[in-house]
Amino acid sequence: MNDNNKKPDLHRDTLAVREAVERSPYGENSEALYLTSGYVQPSAEASARRFAGDEEGFTYGRYGNPTVASFEQRLAALEGAEACISTASGMSAILMMCMGLLKAGDHVICSHSMFGSTIKLIGSDLAKFGVESTFVSQTEVAAWKAAVKPNTRLLFAETPTNPLTEVCDIRAIADIAHAAGALLCVDNCFATPALQRPIALGADIVMHSGTKYLDGQGRVMAGALCASKELVTKTFLPVLKSAGMTLAPFNAWVVLKGLETLDIRMRAQSANALALAQWLEEHPSVERVYYPGLKSHPQHALAMAQQSDCGGAVLSFAVKAADPDQARARAFHVLDSLKVMSLSTNLGDTKTLIAHPASTSHGRLTEAQRQTAGVVQGLIRVAVGLEHLGDIQADLDRGLTTF
Repeated sequence: MNDNNKKPDLHRDTLAVREAVERSPYGENSEALYLTSGYVQPSAEASARRFAGDEEGFTYGRYGNPTVASFEQRLAALEGAEACISTASGMSAILMMCMGLLKAGDHVICSHSMFGSTIKLIGSDLAKFGVESTFVSQTEVAAWKAAVKPNTRLLFAETPTNPLTEVCDIRAIADIAHAAGALLCVDNCFATPALQRPIALGADIVMHSGTKYLDGQGRVMAGALCASKELVTKTFLPVLKSAGMTLAPFNAWVVLKGLETLDIRMRAQSANALALAQWLEEHPSVERVYYPGLKSHPQHALAMAQQSDCGGAVLSFAVKAADPDQARARAFHVLDSLKVMSLSTNLGDTKTLIAHPASTSHGRLTEAQRQTAGVVQGLIRVAVGLEHLGDIQADLDRGLTTF
């Protein structure tokens, strides 16, 4: 982990390029990649103090690494957080948060339209260890408030959601959490700190899958939690040391460099996504388009207020069909007709990625859970990249016009 206590007067764009641990004596300009599992200690006393946490210093690769620390320091600065702790993946970051904050008998409130793996982890896997959960409407503030119990310890929101891009009122939900003596965590994967900073809106924890837009080119997996220094050092770091959800130094270095172009990529890809969403809204084979940047989106005004007047780079659309079987067949036809876009469940790449959520990211859910989440068989998710817009439109049109 690392805390953000440097260069507080610099603009976020500068922090994205400059924030890191101090250079080594060699004076490298590009941040160094430290590949080591252990560290030589200056003395037995210093070693004892470092392992006890009484002195700064690296002790073992599972506990920390200078390259990993640079990534943590930079992401904390971008999110406006005191500290950050990284993990091997986004899902491991969620697991670390839950292991650190929750015990048997505690209660979590989440949106029922969150990422499928998150729903399974919290709703099913943690239930085996006595953690209760309630899933509510993402957009209804009253539903979040009504779900609060005396044993509620955590509210967990994803905004925009995957794949329907539903937006929640972060500040309103933070107020509900704090009134109940609970914490609010926001999954900020879709918007990233380039567009949205949940801590400034009252969130206590920001969760990231660095695999997505923080890397930006689909190269490595990474996860992170941004929060107060106390939460990171006293609650999350002990879990990391015991459970070993450690981010590899090479992966940290790749994502660290990805952060340097995050703002430029997010704004360019968001502009492409808005244009594609507007085109899809007019397409005769499309039933509905889900994208916060569209004025037709139910939470458009809220999204613009929270996301720097930007809709993000992910949209979903449903094809027109008479029934679920036909909808699935038509969605598959669109995907199998592609010649440019990549059929892939990842997102955040410079290449446009497209997927069928009902059979992939939400495939492990029951049909009832998918229906509750709005993930119908005709739904297609598009994570828009940096290709020419006309090529993306033509690639989709090929399948949409040949049902």
